[in-house]
Amino acid sequence: MSRKPDLHTRLEYALAWVRGRTELRPAVGVVTGSGLGGIVDVLADPVAIPVSEIPEFPVSGVAGHEGRVVLGHAGEAVVAFLQGRVHAYEGAPPEDLGFGVRLLVRLGVGSILLTNAAGAVNPDLFPGDLVRISDHLNLSGANPLVGRNDDRLGPRFPDMTEAYDRDLAGMLDRCAARLGLPALRSGVYACVAGPSYETPAEVRMLRALGADLVGMSTVPEVIAARHMGARVAAISVVANRAAGLAGRPLDHSDVLAATAAAREGLARLVACFASQAARTVAPMR
Repeated sequence: MSRKPDLHTRLEYALAWVRGRTELRPAVGVVTGSGLGGIVDVLADPVAIPVSEIPEFPVSGVAGHEGRVVLGHAGEAVVAFLQGRVHAYEGAPPEDLGFGVRLLVRLGVGSILLTNAAGAVNPDLFPGDLVRISDHLNLSGANPLVGRNDDRLGPRFPDMTEAYDRDLAGMLDRCAARLGLPALRSGVYACVAGPSYETPAEVRMLRALGADLVGMSTVPEVIAARHMGARVAAISVVANRAAGLAGRPLDHSDVLAATAAAREGLARLVACFASQAARTVAPMR
C-alpha cells in the first residue's frame, strides 16, 4: 500500500502543474465563497485550471463552488483566484482545508482576500451587507495545523493575535469609500462544523460569545495562510439572518440568491483591493 505524500510534497506537485500551465506570477490571491465565483470576471485574459486536474488538490462537491484556479490581470495586478473551497463537513481531512490557500502562497501570493457567504448572528446585519471580518472564533473542531508540523511551511505555534491584517483592512475600507459602496461593517466570524444550520439556541450562544456572523469555512484557510506568513483580509456577504432571526426556515438556495445580488459590488471591491495590495506587497517566493 503506497504512502500518501507529505503536505509539502503535495504542494510541490500542485505548484509544478499550475506553473506548467501559465507564466503568470500573482502577488494577490482571492478565494471565492458560495455563489461568489463570478467575481473572477474582473480578470483580463484569465487562465482557468480546473482543480480536478491539479495533482493532490482536494475537490469540493458543494453547489456554488466551481472548483478552479484562475489567474489573470486586475488592472496592473496579477491575481490568482481560487473558485470554491473544500469544507470539513465534506469529510476533508484538516490539512486539506488549507490546501488551496497554501498553493496560492507557493505561487507567490503575499496577500490573500477570503470571501464567504455567512449568516447574520448580529440582528443589526441584513442580507446583502458586506462585512469585513475583524477576528474569528474557531468552533468547528478543525484546524489545518493538526499533526506533525513541517518547518518548511511555517512554525509549530503561529501567532494569531492579528490574523486579519490591519493595513489590508484599511485598504478594503478605503476602496469601498472610493467606489461609493456602503461603508463596510466589521465583525467577528464564528466558524462551525455544519453542514446543518445552527439552532436558535446555538445562535443565541454565538451572540453571547461575541460573534456577529456564522459560517462553515474561511477560518482554516486563515490559519494556513498565516502559518505560511501571508497577510489576510476577509469579507462576508450576509446571505441570511441566522436561525431565530430569519422568521422562516433556512435554505442554501437563499444563500446563492443573496450572494448573486451582492456579486457586482463585491467584484468592484475585489478589483480595487487587488490593485492596491499588489502595489504595496511584494510577491512571496
